[in-house]
Amino acid sequence: MTILIWIKNIAVLILSSFFLIIGINTLIGCYRLKNPIEFVMYFFSSSLLILVCVAGLIYLFFRIFPPKQNNEINNNDSE
Repeated sequence: MTILIWIKNIAVLILSSFFLIIGINTLIGCYRLKNPIEFVMYFFSSSLLILVCVAGLIYLFFRIFPPKQNNEINNNDSE
């Protein structure tokens, strides 16, 4: 069962990284556009794509490195 979880996490990492690169390239490319309406459409679409990819990377970070529970923080101090 843990193998399936790692496969899912790796898939999220690969897809988030791939679409993050596409979103950054789209954001950089939208500054070359002459039409202001096209600029706004490309700017906001690339911003949304970057936002979704960063959320996927944050999800992956907290799945790999879960926060400590309150009872585990001062385990070494009680000895």
